[in-house]
Amino acid sequence: MISEIHSEFKTAISVDCVIFGYDKHGLRVLVLKSDMPLFKGKYSLLGDLLRQDENTDQSAIRILKKHTGLTGLFMEQVSTFSDVERHPLGRVVTVAYYSLVQLNEELMSLSTHNSNLKWKKVSEIKELAFDHKLIFDKCLKQLRYGLREKPIGFNLLPKKFTLKQLQNLYEKVLDMELDKRNFRRKLKSIDLLVDLNENQSDVNHRPAKLYSFDKEKYYIKKKKGFNFEL
Repeated sequence: MISEIHSEFKTAISVDCVIFGYDKHGLRVLVLKSDMPLFKGKYSLLGDLLRQDENTDQSAIRILKKHTGLTGLFMEQVSTFSDVERHPLGRVVTVAYYSLVQLNEELMSLSTHNSNLKWKKVSEIKELAFDHKLIFDKCLKQLRYGLREKPIGFNLLPKKFTLKQLQNLYEKVLDMELDKRNFRRKLKSIDLLVDLNENQSDVNHRPAKLYSFDKEKYYIKKKKGFNFEL
């Protein structure tokens, strides 16, 4: 009995993060070229083994900071992956998270500082090392579902945005075309955008009005039973 218990404690726990980034070109995911001979030339998600002094949320925060330099990112735990032979070196159970970040020049330059890192377009992800394609697919599905049910998309936009930028975000993440009139009618019905009485600057077209997301108003409405749907 003791030997059976001892063998069970040989199982390792890891945390894998699907780091989604968004810019005007669309949705991307940060991947790392695997250094394991079995997966030579393939990319993997970013992750690490769970340390003895942390829980899985703390581990995900550490991984995100290590690879992006950022803290306070939106993240959500998605699922646990525990197939017995999912890792070639032994029994490893992983807890998967996805996080959202608005891409800028500094973040896009991560691959300049580390040639093994790359922001790949979501549409380019056909295979990944280990079972990471399965993890990626599940997290992408969770993101797309959550985008319609929660105001998480605003984490991918600058604080000031146009209605066109917001619609473009939804279309590119959901990979579908949305009717402009219907989309804006829904925006009006949720009543969570603040008209900043400002217009775009430094654009080579007619400047559009700028808005921001009223996070405080959202939480007040949520406490009263409001359901976000866009």
